[in-house]
Amino acid sequence: MSWYHIPGNEQDTVISTHVRFARNLTAYPFTSRLDAPRAREIVSCVGDILEKNGFSRVDFSDISRVTAQSLVEKHYASPLFARESLPHSLFLNEPCNLSVMVCEEDHVRLQCVLPGLSLKDAYAGAGKIEALLDGELEFAFDGHLGYLTACPSNLGTAMRASVVLCIPLLAAGRRVDALALQLDQQGLLLRGMFGEGSTTTGGLYRISNRMTLGISEEDILERLGNAADSLITAERRLRESLSGVELDRITDRVRRAEGILRFAHTLSTAEMISLLTDLRMGASLGLTNIRVEVLTALLVEAMPATLTSGAVTPPKNDFERDILRAATVQKSLFGA
Repeated sequence: MSWYHIPGNEQDTVISTHVRFARNLTAYPFTSRLDAPRAREIVSCVGDILEKNGFSRVDFSDISRVTAQSLVEKHYASPLFARESLPHSLFLNEPCNLSVMVCEEDHVRLQCVLPGLSLKDAYAGAGKIEALLDGELEFAFDGHLGYLTACPSNLGTAMRASVVLCIPLLAAGRRVDALALQLDQQGLLLRGMFGEGSTTTGGLYRISNRMTLGISEEDILERLGNAADSLITAERRLRESLSGVELDRITDRVRRAEGILRFAHTLSTAEMISLLTDLRMGASLGLTNIRVEVLTALLVEAMPATLTSGAVTPPKNDFERDILRAATVQKSLFGA
């Protein structure tokens, strides 16, 4: 079962948790100086280990752009990986919520993604596959700098941990800029749901560690966990403090979201995300009985590429896709 179908901890305010390690093989140059034959060698030697341990291979040279983008929407691959020109493959173990990108910016980028707030479990999951590969491969490592990476900002632990949050009231109150500054001072980043360069819709944000050098993996997790807890608490306090006219306005907003999702003939991606975020907030306030894990699943399954790739008859244009999205949302939420 995919991670987005599983209930998670603190799921009223947390969509998912990600822990990723970057590693490079000592016998090869970084991917920026890698040619196609040696890229295929890396894919082969890493893939042989992974395929013997429950991973399936997705060769990105053999799939469509839509399928590649769908894997990005599922958070198994990065946008950069989907655009990579070198031979590159993704290795998936969906039951364990693990994915490994081979020949992205670094030779190996392995990740565990889990629903809700699960930093320790995601770290343990990623650590198991890192240990498996480390037992058979020689990773580039320096006694002073730590793991060597293509980008200097990843030196050290070469670990990126992140949490995707649903904080619509904090966003509506224009507190986000101040929060981003506070997080930056703690060595953390506040970005859109898909990370660097992505836009923010519906109060969905990703917080992640900016520092990897001179700090331990455990300290990174503790710092990120404390920041996530702080934002969760702040968002919940705003929800709990709603009363009078403010509560009426939020109630109206949630019920309008449910009404639009129930009856709309077309839905754009941005509109859907915003409305699903309102329903998630409404569920936490007891204003709707829609299950939160269904809302999480739609944030993947009704995204453009995933929606298109899963359709019996793929939509021919954006308008047809918006019609299909509305029908898909209605079937998932209301059985329509």
